[in-house]
Amino acid sequence: QVQFVESGGALVQAGGSLKLSCTISGTSFSSENIGWYRQVLGQQREFVARIGPGPSTLYVNTVKDRFTISRDDAKNTVFLQMNDLRPEDTAMYYCNIYPIKYGWGKGTQVTVSS
Repeated sequence: QVQFVESGGALVQAGGSLKLSCTISGTSFSSENIGWYRQVLGQQREFVARIGPGPSTLYVNTVKDRFTISRDDAKNTVFLQMNDLRPEDTAMYYCNIYPIKYGWGKGTQVTVSS
């Protein structure tokens, strides 16, 4: 069973930074594309960024140049460094395989105050 455990979310002021972590178990982590996704209550979950085994990266335009995705294959962990946070980044953040394959973890809440 594949499990995702996200952490690192917090309440921050606009312009601040956070680093999210996601530890994944139950899959061949080093060979997978891993994605970060986010969801605002009442809205659809959206793609944020993904990292391949290469590690090639891809970002949604709204976070490009502010967020950086990285991975540590030895620890089965993927990270999302978020800089210059904006109120519109407020959401629950999740990780999953890219494209989405499995059920979701509990996520980690990021709240950006203006």
